[in-house]
Amino acid sequence: MNMREQYINAKLSWIAKNTKANIIRELLKSTSIPDMISFGGGVPDPETFPRHEMAKIAKDVIENEYKISLQYGSTEGDELLKAGYIKLLKKHNGIEGLKSENIVITTGSQQALDLIGRTFLDPDSICAICSPVYLGAVSAFRARDPRFITMPMEIDGPDINVLEQKISALSDDEKQKIKFIYIVSSFDNPTGISLSLEKRQRLLDFAYSNDLIIVEDDPYGALRFEGEQVPTIYKLAQDNDKYEVNPVLLLNTFSKVLSPGLRMGIVIGDPIMVRRLVMAKQGADLCTSTLTQRLTARYLENYDPIVEMEPTLELYASKRDTMIKAFEDILSEIEGVTWTYPNGGLFTWVTLPEEIDTMEMLEMAKKNKIIYIPGEAFSVNEETRQLVKNSMRVSFCLPSHEEIVEGNHRLVKTIKEYMELKGLV
Repeated sequence: MNMREQYINAKLSWIAKNTKANIIRELLKSTSIPDMISFGGGVPDPETFPRHEMAKIAKDVIENEYKISLQYGSTEGDELLKAGYIKLLKKHNGIEGLKSENIVITTGSQQALDLIGRTFLDPDSICAICSPVYLGAVSAFRARDPRFITMPMEIDGPDINVLEQKISALSDDEKQKIKFIYIVSSFDNPTGISLSLEKRQRLLDFAYSNDLIIVEDDPYGALRFEGEQVPTIYKLAQDNDKYEVNPVLLLNTFSKVLSPGLRMGIVIGDPIMVRRLVMAKQGADLCTSTLTQRLTARYLENYDPIVEMEPTLELYASKRDTMIKAFEDILSEIEGVTWTYPNGGLFTWVTLPEEIDTMEMLEMAKKNKIIYIPGEAFSVNEETRQLVKNSMRVSFCLPSHEEIVEGNHRLVKTIKEYMELKGLV
């Protein structure tokens, strides 16, 4: 460490000193290398963005609504956008009865996760998460230095039996420190797995009976390729009179259904919880961009993004099919390899023989011009790292069909080289 680093590091906060670089963001830098094929980031295909429609709306919003779109706005969010989103939720998710005070607009779902961490977590708090778990959520929560209780993922969602056992084993004092359960309910990041209706209801009953909040992250729910839509946990709570309080905070975003560049996130919940998030947001950024909020609001007036994205779903479904077929035809050459079959979303989860460490193998993969996200990136401690170190998240949304096939050939080549180097063959 040089003198300049010592000078600056001496003044850093505990949070800054313990903040680690996001491996996904770091790996995305490698995508600029010529001929690199990336199975890494969950980046929407830019050809799916409604750029022409948005350009026309943006011109009108800037020229004719500049007193709103170019001015400061309320921390809670644009009322026109809220109204449009309430209609959208009623039409496509069956969620009724929402009012403005049930919603706060955030700068993407990542800010929502950060605000939840600020609002609910203390250094000695406990929160429950899946294993593996979405990296962005861990980054946001870890800044508050909580303790994590982990639930292993099964084919239909987390093992709730493990959650119940771990919580029942806590002391009464520790149980008072449990704040919430975090879950990506549909087409999970990183596994692509969706919670079954039975597990959604069971998780809701458990949370309510134990005075816990459920943070339901649902950025991919609209990206369903096949199968029947499953109600959000928020809707299950709303529709059942036995819940005197809806314990669910529902997080949503326009990043996957419209454009990530808008940085448009939404949190839906009990007005008391939402108000607390608003108070935290006041100190974070005062308000989400008024320009992108009004642009999104006017888009919702003229278009139904769920209907408009049907061609996008066909594209992603075809790429999912190409990836799964490539697994069957090419990757299956590696004995013992398994993968998840997602009914929607952007990801599948590949598990290799347990002797393989996908983080250790990553440099070999880069040399072979293929990128994936190692399973270790989705762990929170050594125990969970050991469970996922031989796995990887594979995204199929951005690469072309040809790149998906070629990428699998490169992946097999990398695995064989690694196994030979380690004496595993």
